[in-house]
Amino acid sequence: MTHQEMWAAYRAVNSAAGEEYEAWAYGADPDLLAELTRTGIKTATASAGILYEIEDEPMPQVGEYSVILDSREEAVCVIRTTRVYTVPFDQVSAQQAYREGEGDRSLAYWRRVHADFFRRELAEAGLEFSPEMPVVCEEFEVVFQPNESI
Repeated sequence: MTHQEMWAAYRAVNSAAGEEYEAWAYGADPDLLAELTRTGIKTATASAGILYEIEDEPMPQVGEYSVILDSREEAVCVIRTTRVYTVPFDQVSAQQAYREGEGDRSLAYWRRVHADFFRRELAEAGLEFSPEMPVVCEEFEVVFQPNESI
């Protein structure tokens, strides 16, 4: 199912959702993370704050909808953002790490894999990772899956 088809199916059960949504896949292991999102294990994500400025992208906003895609750009589910906040990397909480649903869900695991991911992502933009770098933390809820509304 394409993101357009998924959005049309969601709008059929929630016309109040409007026309605006984003469609995106996670940067690291999109299939696993999309599945964790679909099943409700992953209810948060984090991104490098500086990249929003560099790429001239708007920050996520509470109430926004997104269609989550897998690695084949097929739609997996629709989420709605419920909270957005920015903290330094070294101040991301254990609760945020747990909500992200990855690995053993510990803060130690989160810091290790996200430091590696952010290093690679920032290097592509000619930037260096720092423990003080701003991290945009986003919490969300799944509001729709194919053949099911939540």
